Amino acid sequence: MTKATEVHGTGGLGRMSEQGRPGGGVYDWFRRGIAMLAQGNAGAAVQLLSHAVEEEPHSRAIREALARAQFETRAYAAALENFRAVALADPSDDYAQFGWGLAAARLGDFEASAEHLALAVAMRPSSEPYRAALRQTRATLKARRGGFGTVGGDRQRHDDVPAESPHADPHADPQGEPSDGR
Repeated sequence: MTKATEVHGTGGLGRMSEQGRPGGGVYDWFRRGIAMLAQGNAGAAVQLLSHAVEEEPHSRAIREALARAQFETRAYAAALENFRAVALADPSDDYAQFGWGLAAARLGDFEASAEHLALAVAMRPSSEPYRAALRQTRATLKARRGGFGTVGGDRQRHDDVPAESPHADPHADPQGEPSDGR
């Protein structure tokens, strides 16, 4: 039997064993981790759920909860890996596809984001958060490809018309010579 001691300042982790593990078992860690996440304490949830995933690495429910907590703590790469593990284990898990897409977007991989968000939307077309995230990712991709016109780039619109410099003298003549103000 393992001795356990109450550790103050554990962020709600409760009793800790001498090995630095929270008291209780995997199911208890999962339930407490979900409660921490619901209460807005994602950091504590990550700690509890990480222990649970170590003990039950094939549990999709635990991995998904851990991924959500990691996403909330802005550990996007870790969240992506856990959402990916869930989605690869069950490709029809729309929430895992959604999470994978959101995490990919936060990491700047908008192509992967669009792919996984589109899968989530295809599986659950009535979900407005899924559709909104996909629209945002697609808009980002379009903007990066120049699909919305020039954004801070080349202001020249026609090959034969010179672009105006934002620093040009408004009183200069067409040859660029300063005017005498008349």
